[in-house]
Amino acid sequence: MSRRQAREAAFRSLFQVDVGKEDGEKSLLYNIKELDLSPVDAEYATFLAQGALAHKEEADALISEYSTVWALERIASVDRAILRLAIFELTQTPSEIPVGVVVNEAVELAKVYGEESSGRFINGILGNIIRRNSTSPPPENE
Repeated sequence: MSRRQAREAAFRSLFQVDVGKEDGEKSLLYNIKELDLSPVDAEYATFLAQGALAHKEEADALISEYSTVWALERIASVDRAILRLAIFELTQTPSEIPVGVVVNEAVELAKVYGEESSGRFINGILGNIIRRNSTSPPPENE
């Protein structure tokens, strides 16, 4: 099983939907076939792509909140798609996948598909989201 390839198929589908206004299901099926995913990996890619699309507004709100330099529309399409995918994994499947794995996989996708600075940008945004969600109030002084 290669969750990395499943994430790649989901990312490519999200990118095609965002940029090319492609049909999500057709795009996903194309990428599953193109990457020759096993049935198990195809199922995971489908889960990721459909989930990220369903939670797109929530992800975009987080991206906008933590991207202090760029408005959402000005963020590179590749970076936006990777962030949407990673944010879905972080916020909707938090106990299933270790946080470090999600971030690492997102950065690796950025290295392959993004610009030179994409990995650092994505790492920064995801790091801020993780820190915000994992902060708990300090213990009370007795």
